[in-house]
Amino acid sequence: MSEPEKRSPAAAGNGGAPAKAVEGGVTSSSADYGKTASFLAIGVGLTGVITYAYFLIASHVLSKPDYGQITVLWSAVFITISTLYRPIEQLLSRHISERRVKGEPLGQPMRVASTIQLGLSLLFTVLALALRGPIENSLLEGNEALYWVFFSSVLFYAASYFARGFLAGEQRFGLFVALILSESCFRTIFAVMVAIGVLSGQSAVAIGITAAPALSLLVVPFAFARRAQKEKEASAAASGPASQSQAGTPGPEAEDVAGEDFSLAHGGGFAAAVLVIMFSEQAFLNAGPLIVRGLQGAAAAGFIFNVLMIARAPLQLFQSVSTSILPHLTTLQTSGTEESQREFHRTVRMVLLGLAAFTALAFVFMGLVGPKAMQIAFSKKFTYDREGLLLITLGMGLYLCSVTVNQACIAQGQVRRAAARWITCAALYISWNFVPIVSNEFRRVEIGFLLAAGVLFSLLYYVYRRPRERAEDVPQPGSGEELEVAVGMLDENI
Repeated sequence: MSEPEKRSPAAAGNGGAPAKAVEGGVTSSSADYGKTASFLAIGVGLTGVITYAYFLIASHVLSKPDYGQITVLWSAVFITISTLYRPIEQLLSRHISERRVKGEPLGQPMRVASTIQLGLSLLFTVLALALRGPIENSLLEGNEALYWVFFSSVLFYAASYFARGFLAGEQRFGLFVALILSESCFRTIFAVMVAIGVLSGQSAVAIGITAAPALSLLVVPFAFARRAQKEKEASAAASGPASQSQAGTPGPEAEDVAGEDFSLAHGGGFAAAVLVIMFSEQAFLNAGPLIVRGLQGAAAAGFIFNVLMIARAPLQLFQSVSTSILPHLTTLQTSGTEESQREFHRTVRMVLLGLAAFTALAFVFMGLVGPKAMQIAFSKKFTYDREGLLLITLGMGLYLCSVTVNQACIAQGQVRRAAARWITCAALYISWNFVPIVSNEFRRVEIGFLLAAGVLFSLLYYVYRRPRERAEDVPQPGSGEELEVAVGMLDENI
């Protein structure tokens, strides 16, 4: 190191105490953040398991058409909320975390985010009511109950995503995990009650999708109550403006000064690029069932949803790796030494080799017992062909490799170039499913997923091997940008 000490942002907001220096000029907060990412990934992995239990139970207790409508409803809800509410979650997680580190007030970003979120919710309300006919009759096959579940779920998720952004920015990861875990539990409870006979029918299972964000908000008062208590204690301990300044906590008069220039555009292109990547992920994972629903009906949508679970389930479990690898790669990238660069590429290479081995094992498993295993998991209402399962298995491996290389691209400051590749491949995947080159719609989705994942991996790998760095897009270890990506990748589809 060229300097004997490095000051972390946290130290700057805590009276200027020096942070512990480590190799490459990166503070120990990076290691702490890696542990936090691992904790988050474990919590989210458990959340994913419970979420998939919801579908496993629903597939057993409902008829093929009824289950198919549940999967269509799910896909429609998550594409909608990801498009509408992801920017606000990112806005909050990024700017609250940065302002906490700098000791700046949080009021302005909270007000801006809440105003925008309210506006988006009102916009959705107007559009959803105006388009009730097409949504209810064309998408949900005339099912009024499912329409109101869709309508109310999207509105409740507005509050849920706002809370996620706030908790992530405050680094209240225990409550963050409690929020998303409670969502999965409340959702699955309704499917369980149908299975044991306490409730009955498709509507009861569907209500779980609305109950999840609504009931999980019981966690939120604890977050705000603790923050209010902290502020009260800090105020009582402070003897005046001078002591507040020394403690790194601004007085009330700093609120307007510090937040004058804050707006939605403040996040810049980085947040927009991350949003494009997340939206593209939704297209990869949820567009298939919606397209098949339009071509063949709800029962067919339920079938292809189950097939795509081969890709979704490993992705949920892989988040423990994909989330933790970002702070590690970011630390290596910012170190700037030849050794750190070698370790950077070695890490990516090891993860890719591990994924290749995992994909090979999954391919053998699906080749031997795939159709039978799928019927055990999702009931014998559907018959699965071995070829389709193998295609999705290969696509799953390429998709997971794409996620890995994507994290490397972000660590290198290539987020905008990566986002362009993601949206291009998502558009390719969607377009392919409407071109009758392959007559069988199921096989078309399966082949399309494999081809799009392969193209995505190739394009991202090219970006990774030939980086063109933008200084403003290189996330610093433990920064708001890094947190923004990590949290965004964690809570997709849960």
